[in-house]
Amino acid sequence: MYILAASSPTYGTPAEVYHEGWAENGKIVDLHTAEGYTLQLNHQGDAPTGGPLFWAHYSYLGLDPRGLKDKYANYWEENKNQTLINRAYCIHNPKGYKGYGPDCWGLTSSYSIRGYAGHAPTEKRDHGVIVPTAALSSIPYTPEYSLKVMRHLYENLGDKLWGKYGFYDAFSETGNWFPQRYLAIDQGTIPVMIENYRSQLLWKLFMSHPDVRNGLKKLGFESPYLPVK
Repeated sequence: MYILAASSPTYGTPAEVYHEGWAENGKIVDLHTAEGYTLQLNHQGDAPTGGPLFWAHYSYLGLDPRGLKDKYANYWEENKNQTLINRAYCIHNPKGYKGYGPDCWGLTSSYSIRGYAGHAPTEKRDHGVIVPTAALSSIPYTPEYSLKVMRHLYENLGDKLWGKYGFYDAFSETGNWFPQRYLAIDQGTIPVMIENYRSQLLWKLFMSHPDVRNGLKKLGFESPYLPVK
């Protein structure tokens, strides 16, 4: 959203909004002094151990993270590492949930036994619910590991998880909870990221647009799609 806002050829958002905060009444609000900033950081305090895996998916359906860098991060490495952290946590399985392992991992926001929840690899936010989109939409980052999950879910859990529109949104073997429900925002990332892994189609299409490239340059990103400085 920052990139698209900055790329507008008529009323482009200033780069300072991305780097320093947000606009309020026509002025830039500094994130570090804005009321509520500390609360926001505390709320996301478990981020260094990896949050819900949608963080590595939604923004990157069109935005190609390969070689994407700014002064804050290398976004391919960030997303890959977040995926590996998520997988490693499920293999370690500190709460002893049934079914977790090398071929059954993936924590992200989804339907849950406790209502909608932002599942993440921390003991506080892990409720024993595996979300197929977490591993499957991570296929560009961890293709071998993600394909193993896909085969396990399809071949070993079968009709419990597979329906007309693909894998259902979430399940818990510990709770014997297999709701035959879909959630469009989770379903939607799976085919897009599979195609990006297979042919890079959506990435190439999005990154080819001149406004997107202008937005990236304006915000100080590096990308293979941009000319070398």
